[in-house]
Amino acid sequence: MVGVTDRRASGPPFRATPMPVGRPLLSLTLAALMDDVHAHSGAVYLLTPDEPVLEMAVMAGLPRAFAAPWERLGLSAPIPVAEAARDRRLVWVGGEEEMARRYPRISMVLPYPFALAALPVATDRAMYGAVFVTWPGAHPPDLSEWERDHLTAACARLAMRLERAHEKGHPVRPEPDLLAPAPMASVAGTLGTVEAARMVARLPYGLCALDLQGRITFANAAAAELLGVPVSTLLGTQLWAAVAWLNDPVYEDRYRAALLSQQPTSFVALRPPADWLSFRLHPSTNGLSLRITRARAVAREGRAAFQHGETGTRLVTISQVLSLAGALTEAVGVQDVVQLVADEIAPAVGSQGLVMLGSGAGRLHVLGHRGYPDPHAVERFDGMSLTERTPGTHALRSGVPAFFESLAELKRHYPDNDPPAGSMAAWAYLPLIASGRPVGTWVLAYAEPHPFPADERAVLTSLSGLVAQALDRARLYDAKHRLAHGLQAALLPPSLPALPGIEAAARYLPATQGMEIGGDFYDLVPLAGEAAAVIGDVQGHNVTAAGLMGQIRTAVRAYTTVGQPPGEVMSSTNRLLIDLGAELFASCVYLRLDPANGQVVMARAGHPPPLLRRPDGKVRVLDLAGGPLLGIDPGATYPTTEVALPPGSLLTLYTDGLIESPGVDIEDALAGLADRLAEIGDRPLDEVADSLVRHSGTADERVDDVALLLLRATPAQGPR
Repeated sequence: MVGVTDRRASGPPFRATPMPVGRPLLSLTLAALMDDVHAHSGAVYLLTPDEPVLEMAVMAGLPRAFAAPWERLGLSAPIPVAEAARDRRLVWVGGEEEMARRYPRISMVLPYPFALAALPVATDRAMYGAVFVTWPGAHPPDLSEWERDHLTAACARLAMRLERAHEKGHPVRPEPDLLAPAPMASVAGTLGTVEAARMVARLPYGLCALDLQGRITFANAAAAELLGVPVSTLLGTQLWAAVAWLNDPVYEDRYRAALLSQQPTSFVALRPPADWLSFRLHPSTNGLSLRITRARAVAREGRAAFQHGETGTRLVTISQVLSLAGALTEAVGVQDVVQLVADEIAPAVGSQGLVMLGSGAGRLHVLGHRGYPDPHAVERFDGMSLTERTPGTHALRSGVPAFFESLAELKRHYPDNDPPAGSMAAWAYLPLIASGRPVGTWVLAYAEPHPFPADERAVLTSLSGLVAQALDRARLYDAKHRLAHGLQAALLPPSLPALPGIEAAARYLPATQGMEIGGDFYDLVPLAGEAAAVIGDVQGHNVTAAGLMGQIRTAVRAYTTVGQPPGEVMSSTNRLLIDLGAELFASCVYLRLDPANGQVVMARAGHPPPLLRRPDGKVRVLDLAGGPLLGIDPGATYPTTEVALPPGSLLTLYTDGLIESPGVDIEDALAGLADRLAEIGDRPLDEVADSLVRHSGTADERVDDVALLLLRATPAQGPR
């Protein structure tokens, strides 16, 4: 069926009614269109009923496997054919570098030289689908007016025919692809004459014919001997399936590159145990001719000749790209991205030097670098204005990568530019574009002069898109991280006051999940001859919880300063929290300390019980009477408890993040904390605080915030 979307201001979408249609409308139209503009391959997509989805209805010129990832795609997909349908305009991609820059998803799968045009199939009334056609890489970078007119007119005619079919209630269904593999025939039938077949059979090198699907339709005896597989086994099978040692994606990639680019490609492969063979593919629009010879130079020189021989430098495979993409999604901060690019991507593409440059406020900023022994050689670019004429600034401003095979080539284009020192001889300057915004440039440097063939440029440009997304995400994370830590630091006391008769230490650790900010708080307030202490936990681990925490801490301090007793401080704070309408709850323990008389008065609101280590080393859990959580009941009261605090006693206040962890019973965790406190409680207070945090298992991974306040009674000056 053909799906129709009505583009008029009112009225329901067109709906197709299934009825048979006899003529292969789509196939004939696509074939005529490709013939008119001398295109190499193409496809027609139809809009599905009631869905913003395009489905491939017919493909011509190449196996459908080439476009398998895009057989069905949403109208919002960043793909030329979807963009053409979505915007109702012709989309032109003039070559592989432009494809890599604008549509990296396609370039990662098909990093070959070809040009593409995509057009909508639509009338004034409705959208029916879209068409794309491709040309080999030899096509000029611009689409001619003649080609543009022919393409537009053909798509308009197809749209009118689809509209008439819709009006008549006839469905238009997907049709068989226009791919005509060479028939399985005799040697004489394939090559034309028996004498020609005899001539080919006498040649000392192997010859094979492959159809568009990569299946072998002819092989001479020399080919069978070189491959070590009988002719009868080779015929009708794909080369990489028939020959076990050619079952490597890199060899199939050469076949795909030849078909799509319509340019000869080659590769060298090792036939076990030690025979190197050279393969050269000559493509046409109906298949490929394959020539196989012994590669004596490779056999003598070993695998290094394969790495830099006829195939060019082998870059990352698709599996490596997927692995790198997965690793980049796990990079959290900017330095994580720099480290990953330096450790995994730069070595994978053969680079010996790396510089990562970010942009902001009209200037470049060095985010990190590797491979340069003298850091000053790179860091002199930090703060450089984007208006200066350098390869890095130009790549960032224009969005176009720049490749320099040697220092002489770099100097020819930028005579005043001095690249970072360090014996580098070739450079690739790659812009980092995320969501259409330039976020920086990464520079790959090579210790030797380095050619950048087209497929390598496409892969590097595609990788730039992955790096840019990771860098943009990491910069946002770092900014949020700085904001969170700044806010948390502003809301917690910067230091604890020195009080007579009381020694204090505190620790705060945010949750390691989310924004690393939360609602746990503590405070120590000096009073005349006394002191007040509070620890609490506002529900949540976000900016809202942190902001409410700051309000509660301020309120507690204010109510304490005006002289309210502990129970009233808790009741007043509870009513304030309800009046704020925050819909968040908070737990709290509030203390009034009298160190001179060795007494402490406590009030508790749904908070974990404090621990008291007595001078003899025994630890007691203070299961105080108390009231409900703050923020629930406006009429709640909070009874108080008086506890003796002789010199040498250690009072431990904490939030539940210190004792709660997945799979651990909270009673067991509390008992473990008490045992640890009994063991180390007589050590210096900072050492005790650090040890309790480590012992709790919350030092590295925390699902909740942790606040800890230790108060040790010291010998006082005497009673008041």
